[in-house]
Amino acid sequence: MDEVMAVLFKPNEKVFYFKKKSSSYKIGDFLVCKTLNGVELGKVCYLGKVDVNNLEVKDSKDVLRKATKKDILDYEENLKFEKKAFKLGENLIKKQKLNMQLILVVCSLDKKKLVFLFKAQDRVDFRSLVKKLAVTLHTRVELKQIGIRDEAKLLCGIGVCGRPFCCSSFLDNFYHVSIKMAKEQNLSLNPKKISGCCGKLMCCLQYEQDSYEFLNKICPKVGECVMSPDGEGVVCSGNPLTGKYRVKLNEEDVERVFNKDSLKIIKKINVNKKFSKD
Repeated sequence: MDEVMAVLFKPNEKVFYFKKKSSSYKIGDFLVCKTLNGVELGKVCYLGKVDVNNLEVKDSKDVLRKATKKDILDYEENLKFEKKAFKLGENLIKKQKLNMQLILVVCSLDKKKLVFLFKAQDRVDFRSLVKKLAVTLHTRVELKQIGIRDEAKLLCGIGVCGRPFCCSSFLDNFYHVSIKMAKEQNLSLNPKKISGCCGKLMCCLQYEQDSYEFLNKICPKVGECVMSPDGEGVVCSGNPLTGKYRVKLNEEDVERVFNKDSLKIIKKINVNKKFSKD
């Protein structure tokens, strides 16, 4: 366990971890730090001991200083400069008839670097655009193409659960999500119900996947023959979380509900074969 501090940076509110440099820092302090995007202003959101084996912790020398009043004023001025640069970028894109959509402009605290984030379906030759922007804005300009999930992370919004997007609030990275997860969790396969606002499968499908994989191994599956307290039957449906299963008995036309602990599997089915076509 090492002493670290977590610093929050905008626009996507990404958290970076730094080795604790000074005991004078406290939660809520603004710091001037050196990142891949240049010199940025960040806010301390956590101080304490963590297991750094699973974290990327930056050197304490990357924390340049505690922010001054001038740094705060420069940051506020840069926000206005970003809006000006965004409008200029949009106008030049239309003028040069480039097939791209500008999403966001981010300015470093020292104003030495401007990053234009854009979305495009195909590769775009933006060399002429970069030169024009650099000459007009008198600073170094960099263009980065992002995907639709990155756009959702940057712009944020409210998901179907009524909370801010996971990718914008606490997720550091995008994790692999597949339609097989929705099947194993017995969710509707309607794309509108299992897709986020970005149009991709919802990130939260991955959260409980390990639990479902474990439960699905030890619980009866739909189509399996089981022995219930009332006789043999076939599993029609069930919920691994509640442990309740509907079984159609061989001797009857109706379905009965049983607890998984009262069912004994007589004949298993090959679940891997079931998903082999996906």
